Amino acid sequence: MSGRERLMRTDAGRIAAEHVSIELGQGAQAFEAVQDVSLTVEPGEFVCILGPSGCGKSTLLGALAGHITPSKGGLAVDDTPIAGPHPDRGIVFQHHTLFPWKSIRENVSFGPKMLGFKKAERRRMADEILDLVGLSDFSDRYPRQLSGGMQQRVELARVLVNRPRLLLMDEPFSALDALTRMRMQELLLDIWERIRTTILFVTHDIDEALFLADRIVVMTARPGRILEEIVVPFSRPRATEIVALPEFGKLKRHCLDLLRAEHPSAPLPRLTPLGL
Repeated sequence: MSGRERLMRTDAGRIAAEHVSIELGQGAQAFEAVQDVSLTVEPGEFVCILGPSGCGKSTLLGALAGHITPSKGGLAVDDTPIAGPHPDRGIVFQHHTLFPWKSIRENVSFGPKMLGFKKAERRRMADEILDLVGLSDFSDRYPRQLSGGMQQRVELARVLVNRPRLLLMDEPFSALDALTRMRMQELLLDIWERIRTTILFVTHDIDEALFLADRIVVMTARPGRILEEIVVPFSRPRATEIVALPEFGKLKRHCLDLLRAEHPSAPLPRLTPLGL
């Protein structure tokens, strides 16, 4: 299978979570972060997990990445139980984890290097992905020479170069200004339309979830449980103009009402990442 054919696969990346509960801490400090979560995500689907801060969204993502072991239940990708981290499950965090002493191309090719690819193939793979994220002209620069949005594009490229079945994203744009965030959302959708890897995207931002997702999983306050699943009805490809549609406003209000009813004392999620 060629690199491009593998990049375009849509038959892999199915998530199955069955009655998953996760405890964090030890002894008297232990607490239940996630409680009895069952969820299926189909290959190539874009799903956002929405909920208040501290509801277990990132904990669930960490379990899917293989960094956290559930106390109960099972997690599998393509019918294979998760037993630890794997390049097939890439994760992008809120803040980049780039090596400051390596060039952009070297950062992106680091994963293939660890997987045993030869230098020429690593360079080809890195350049292909940097072109995908629009950074071909910056491959020889260093992270400190790039803006925050460009650094996050490099972080995304560093994960995508491993051709993951599953892309896990933990509030990756929340530290960016509103305009850069909007552009990164549009870039992510453009890339996803082409590669169709499964994406599970954690956010506490209602507008972001509605703009990006096929489906939104709304979680309760801690311990996190699934409160409701919402199918997002907007066709693709999407443009930011959908935020002005009456249906967008109706769904945003519904999500806000769910979160308010569940946790009325919690700070309200942000509602304006797209400039409303």
